[in-house]
Amino acid sequence: MSVIDLLNAGKKTAFSFEILPPLKGNSFEKVCNVIDKLRVFDPQYINITTHHSENIYKTLPDGSLHKTNVRKRPGTVAIAAAIQNKYGISAVPHVICKGFTKDETEYGLIDLNFLGVHDLLLLRGDANKLEKDQIPEGQSHAHTIDLQEQVNDFNEGIAVDGSTFEKMKTPFSYGVACYPEKHEEAPNMDSDIYYLKQKIAAGASYAVTQMFFDNEKYFAFVDRCRSEGITVPIVPGIKPLVLLSQLTVLPKIFRSDIPEALAKELRKCSSDEQAKAVGVEWCIAQCKELISRDVPSLHFYTLMATESVRKVAEAVY
Repeated sequence: MSVIDLLNAGKKTAFSFEILPPLKGNSFEKVCNVIDKLRVFDPQYINITTHHSENIYKTLPDGSLHKTNVRKRPGTVAIAAAIQNKYGISAVPHVICKGFTKDETEYGLIDLNFLGVHDLLLLRGDANKLEKDQIPEGQSHAHTIDLQEQVNDFNEGIAVDGSTFEKMKTPFSYGVACYPEKHEEAPNMDSDIYYLKQKIAAGASYAVTQMFFDNEKYFAFVDRCRSEGITVPIVPGIKPLVLLSQLTVLPKIFRSDIPEALAKELRKCSSDEQAKAVGVEWCIAQCKELISRDVPSLHFYTLMATESVRKVAEAVY
């Protein structure tokens, strides 16, 4: 079953989570360690992030600089297939615009189809670490909706060069990202909703939110989407706070508002361990309220937070 089928068929709030591919040189066991801690909660699908390469500069013995292209977390396609094969759980690799050419995306889609992985999350991706000359202009997609067009064409048997091939038996199904507190580059929420509507109209079957800590922001966002005619499932993205520094770091990086009640408790903490306990307690309350409102799934971001996610899942599932 595709992710959208799982979400629509579920009689209760599903459990799902996102993992990172291991750093280059590390083993698949690093991924398994995370999954093994969480699979007892019956995850309906597991997302695997994708990371583009970036140019780094190394100082040579003679003092000169040498530019090298490095991809620190390769293997998203292979890991997605390995997870699906080993655990029998639907794997959802992220496919991103930035840092990949249209041809590279096409080869990725070919491989995923061969491997039987047909659920995707389509994203623009982070451009902050990309140099302007890393990929020539026009060879990669600028926005998610452009990437959607390529995937839609691929589903119809149309290659990026315009040639045709036999259509797949199982077309790709995909979701997209959304932002309850507005994307950092959007001038206003009206603009954000406008582009989300475009992505849904272009074929996205569901949307997953950026992390948030104030449920009222999520509920208001969903109400706004429904009033605008967006009817697809909107999955809340959840992450328990694990570091005291996240009180100031997360609002800066992700534009996620920290409610004053949570901020007040974090200000009482003198260590990361204390902050982690506060983060778990807040997240449990947050998830219980979301489940009481029949959200389709709770989708957890596990980076540096696997143990906290496990404690939250124990309390709410």
